[in-house]
Amino acid sequence: MATNNNTDFLPINGTDYIEFYVGNAKQAAHYYQAAFGFQPLAYAGLETGLKDRTSYVLRQGKITFVFTSSLLPGSPIAEHCKLHGDGIKVIALWVDDARMSHEETVKRGAISCQEPSTSCDGNGKVVSSGIHTYGETLHVFVERKNYKGVFLPGFVKWDPVYRPPSAGLKYVDHIVGNVGWGEMETWVKFYHDVMGFNQLISFDDKDISTEYTALMSKVMASSNMYIKFPINEPAKGKKKSQIEEYIEFYQGAGAQHVAMATDNILETVSELKNRGVEFLRVPDSYYDTLMERVGKIDESLAPIREHGILVDRDEDGYLLQIFSKPVQDRPTVFFEIIQRKGAKSFGKGNFKALFESIELEQGKRGTL
Repeated sequence: MATNNNTDFLPINGTDYIEFYVGNAKQAAHYYQAAFGFQPLAYAGLETGLKDRTSYVLRQGKITFVFTSSLLPGSPIAEHCKLHGDGIKVIALWVDDARMSHEETVKRGAISCQEPSTSCDGNGKVVSSGIHTYGETLHVFVERKNYKGVFLPGFVKWDPVYRPPSAGLKYVDHIVGNVGWGEMETWVKFYHDVMGFNQLISFDDKDISTEYTALMSKVMASSNMYIKFPINEPAKGKKKSQIEEYIEFYQGAGAQHVAMATDNILETVSELKNRGVEFLRVPDSYYDTLMERVGKIDESLAPIREHGILVDRDEDGYLLQIFSKPVQDRPTVFFEIIQRKGAKSFGKGNFKALFESIELEQGKRGTL
């Protein structure tokens, strides 16, 4: 758990939940159970007294996803889905004091989206508050130290018969945000000044480029490293980059992907593939010199090559990672599966091969 100190004015204990606004929450919840192994946890909707929306809550390890749909045309949720398609609306942060978190961030320049409020039921109380971030994405601060319920007040336990097994996903490693031209520094400054984050790593268009496309990225992290938010911005290239494609189809800035950690990426990816999750594939030539680039690793090369898993090393160790294709019709939100074997970086050595594989997909979509 995070500890408060003189320099950490916003202690954060971790990611509380990630809420997606989707066109059909019931079907989205089923997909994430079947494809990714999330377990049913809680529900709120007509049966619990809600008249405007329905929410399904799923959990795997420490990862909690909420899928929310509107029951009414023209509501803010419906308009969000109309504009953006299915996407991440709320990145909720688990804190010890939601009132203080709101006060400290707002006085440093954050725009409030939710004044501190308390919700109660027979299991106790939850205090929450919220601020605006890039695009229409929100950060909600959740204080749940006095709550023993299944999720939040207003939700009931969701206990269906259908319960596919877990896929071995453990926790949120990082969440990447895509912003528009010239906006990266604005949001880097926001996370530094408003939330007290530090810049962990910076990549420019020389680090992240191919013959055709480029982008720039800076990784912002909380002082305890529990929260890591890379911020991406397009860079000039011969053709349309993946960031430009995202912003075009998402109609603005938003959360591009969630990286989820596993202790055994080979088992997890094999399971996800068997359930129908599709992953990007780098050229086979990537593996011809892999061992020369990264040195000795614990895993055998054959299954790494078979599954298309990427490997990179830094001064602290190495990591294994792979990226899904977009999980909705618009080429926007996708997922990363990552296993860290000591490495604290983000796979810089894989960028060129990864982006070339993304460009191949863009070419198929006619959006490159």
